[in-house]
Amino acid sequence: MALQLPGCVGRFNSITCSPRALKVNNTLSQPRSDGVKWVEATSSFFDQDKRPIMLFDGVCNLCNGGVNFVRHNDRNKTIRYEALQSEAGKMLLKRSGRAPDDISSVVLVENHRSYIKSEAVLKIMEYIDLPFPQLAFLLQFVPLFVRDFVYDNVANNRYTVFGRSESCEI
Repeated sequence: MALQLPGCVGRFNSITCSPRALKVNNTLSQPRSDGVKWVEATSSFFDQDKRPIMLFDGVCNLCNGGVNFVRHNDRNKTIRYEALQSEAGKMLLKRSGRAPDDISSVVLVENHRSYIKSEAVLKIMEYIDLPFPQLAFLLQFVPLFVRDFVYDNVANNRYTVFGRSESCEI
């Protein structure tokens, strides 16, 4: 579900906002002004560094393995990383229209757009080295509900199958 802000267009699990939509408007309803507030509060994350931020579950062994995989295949260092459990991660979750304690999904946050679940995975694949952008292109033709069904089943069983670490890793 995408965050709905004035000037923002939601598509499946992502949002796109025009620069005008990022300004706080006191006439908005509470959920909308809160969303705009968090977009504005986290805009400094993109002032000096425009690279997207991958939010991941820092205690999940599968997620940490995924981050290591992306780092290894991202030779141009086009993605930054932040644990969902960190203060910055919580702020970016709120910016993305998620609860700050929601660690159920990987999230990719770009300057004006956020992706969750399978759309986040596909977008991350577009940023890393060959052949992953081509694979992401092919996987986009799998219906979203099928991709997210598979994603949710893996996410819901990740601790059971892969375990968890005692401390949050980045």
